[in-house]
Amino acid sequence: MAITTTKSAFRKGLADAAPFILVMIPFASLFGILATEAGLNVFETLAFSVVVIAGAAQFTALQLMQEHAPTAIVLASALAVNLRMAMYSASLTPYIGSAPLWQRALAAYLTVDQSYVCAMAQYEKEPDMTIPQRMAYFFGCVTPIVPLWYLFTLVGAMVGAQIPDSWALDFALPITFLAMIAPMFRTSAHIVAALVASLAALLTAGVPYSLGLILAGLAGMIAGAQTELWLERRQPHHPEQDAV
Repeated sequence: MAITTTKSAFRKGLADAAPFILVMIPFASLFGILATEAGLNVFETLAFSVVVIAGAAQFTALQLMQEHAPTAIVLASALAVNLRMAMYSASLTPYIGSAPLWQRALAAYLTVDQSYVCAMAQYEKEPDMTIPQRMAYFFGCVTPIVPLWYLFTLVGAMVGAQIPDSWALDFALPITFLAMIAPMFRTSAHIVAALVASLAALLTAGVPYSLGLILAGLAGMIAGAQTELWLERRQPHHPEQDAV
């Protein structure tokens, strides 16, 4: 679909992000169900999704809330999971940094993994897009994602409120995490980071307030970064390329 106007840019963003609906609906529903299982009411669960609008951070916070971790630990862990959003914003700034302030503020709120991936791919593919076209494309990407995240969080919460306490669903949360992170293992560095973080988490299991998870995450990131540096140094160097 060629982009010639802001309307066509919006429609293309809508079409490009549409496949994510298949993932968004079950994950939003599951969050709603598990949030009510953790003790939140329907309104609190919906407000959680509207305010945070970040699946990984929401599931992380929910897990810690179930473990009765202090509020400061819950917030710190959720923020740590969402640090990637700062990198997303930095990457998007060269493309939409000249947009009106209200549009940038709205885009900052609506920046999620799906909208970022689609937008960056499109902006790099067609660098001649105007700022209005880029913003229209971005908002087209979030249109099928964000409202459904709200809606099916509400649906899940309403369903979860009717589930008897005897139906223990605690197992669903770790399974959800595995489903979210498994597709991310694309390089050796990712695998090393995951293995080191897992081992560190086991070794620090006795640390109060689940602080061991944060320490394990830091250990995993350091291990992953060092692995990438080691692999880069092992790559053969071709002097003739430097001379070109």
